[in-house]
Amino acid sequence: MIVLIIALMLATSFPVGYLLAYLCKEELVNGRRWFKLISWLSAGLILGLLVFYRDFSVILTLAYICIVSLISVHKSFDKKFVK
Repeated sequence: MIVLIIALMLATSFPVGYLLAYLCKEELVNGRRWFKLISWLSAGLILGLLVFYRDFSVILTLAYICIVSLISVHKSFDKKFVK
């Protein structure tokens, strides 16, 4: 049951990422470097916490942040979306 809740929570990060990218189209290209940095840092912290700490609430939050920032990076390269 808890795995289903975690999967549903992470699944909501995709529409939130696309909504955030849609609402902030102007900042996507300028913030591309920061979105990449945020996604790499959160992915590294996820791996480190999985090995050493195993606090799943923090890992879930970092995974959510990582997915949202990766969607922002992806949409910043879309020429039809950003203009």
